[in-house]
Amino acid sequence: MDFLISSAHAQDAAAAAPNPLASFLPLIIIFAIFYFMLIRPQMKRAKETRAMIAALAKGDEVVTVGGIVGRIEEITDSFVTLEIADKVSIKVQRNAISAVLPKGTLKQS
Repeated sequence: MDFLISSAHAQDAAAAAPNPLASFLPLIIIFAIFYFMLIRPQMKRAKETRAMIAALAKGDEVVTVGGIVGRIEEITDSFVTLEIADKVSIKVQRNAISAVLPKGTLKQS
């Protein structure tokens, strides 16, 4: 009789051992969701911003992070000189440019 009871306990212990992959599966799924919904779009946006800043040229009409609109007069490696009004120019860092406007936007304003 003791043999039947001990074998029954052994079968329960063997059946209760979880699969190691099944315990990590929720973590893997959560990481995949974070990657595709948060990390990947942010990396794509940063890549587009770097490409936009690298493609700046003299005469482009731009908006700075602070909301100043102007036309590029001069470009160096780190700084951009913007004409924001007639005979009024400011110097900002290249990274401060947030968007390039379509040509002719400043004439309409």
